[in-house]
Amino acid sequence: MNLVEPIYFDYNASTPIAPEVKQAMLPFLTDHYGNPSALHFAGREARVAVEFARKQVATLLHAKPTEIMFTSGGSESNNYVLKGVAETLKEKGNHIITSKIEHPAILNPCRYLEKQGIKVSYVDVDEYGSVNPTDIENEITEKTILISIMHSNNEVGTLQPIEEISEIAKKHHVLFHTDASQSIGKVDVNIQQLGVDFLTIAGHKLYAPKGIGALYIREGIEIESLIHGAGHESGRRAGTENVLLTVGLGQACEVVNEIEKESKRLHELTQFFWEGLKKQFNERIQLQGHPRNRLPNTLNVAFVGTQGQQILNQVPEIAASTGSACHAGGVELSPVLKAMGVTEQVGMGAVRFSVGRYTTENEISRALDLLKDVKLS
Repeated sequence: MNLVEPIYFDYNASTPIAPEVKQAMLPFLTDHYGNPSALHFAGREARVAVEFARKQVATLLHAKPTEIMFTSGGSESNNYVLKGVAETLKEKGNHIITSKIEHPAILNPCRYLEKQGIKVSYVDVDEYGSVNPTDIENEITEKTILISIMHSNNEVGTLQPIEEISEIAKKHHVLFHTDASQSIGKVDVNIQQLGVDFLTIAGHKLYAPKGIGALYIREGIEIESLIHGAGHESGRRAGTENVLLTVGLGQACEVVNEIEKESKRLHELTQFFWEGLKKQFNERIQLQGHPRNRLPNTLNVAFVGTQGQQILNQVPEIAASTGSACHAGGVELSPVLKAMGVTEQVGMGAVRFSVGRYTTENEISRALDLLKDVKLS
């Protein structure tokens, strides 16, 4: 029997539900079961809960509650923006700009829209996974209707120059969306500073349940709905509100609202981990992504000359992710690593360790102890 306590280093994939979030949700599993659209007491209770959660999300983003729409998660929020803008502004233009390192929740809707006649420009990134704002400006034409660039990369953690891109978008009168799913709860995300028109949130990346998310839509912007039906969410998204999960997301946003101290703690943990790995593996390990301008919780490293999954197979006590997929006859690098120009020799050994709210220094030490015995092929 394996008595070693497991170590969870995959917070970028999904976070545990915070205890405070669970407590906030419990009454809505039993007592508060009304439909928010109903006019009687049970409906009013549900409606108050939804609107309070909307304020909690808005407060985290420094936005107005009326600018927050609840969705089923990051994928829906992204699809809502991409398809909604394409439909609404089809008379103005048919061109969207994004990057080669976006999440599939952006790239796949873009590929769908290309089949519908939308032209999509996929800009390159540098070796750190950073987008150059000038490259984006060079792609803008009179037909450009939307720019969509992620706030931070989910694989290597690199933060993007969102404020600079926002200024470019404003100058050219182009709408701007950012997927901030990975950033919320790790770094400060302030709508007023970013200047974006749309912003995506995914609940299960910030200690809320899976299946709930939100979309910030700047006041005054109206785009075609993704889901049609009754007039829920101020007519923007049909379907009876999921009160239980909405309450959970609202509470999660309150839990992560004090970000400065936690961001510093996460940075210290990943630095401690990285220094330990360098000491153990020397030239056989490389850091992926930007060395400084990245999420404080994300450490993507390459065990050079071996496969990332082979490393993780030797330490089943550690939950982490790899940056490549193994197939018969070779290894396929992720689109992110390919876009960064990472070689197969290096990229096949990529492992993403992502820590979070419940990670301890003791867990980092135990992980280093476990990893010191792995064999590099």
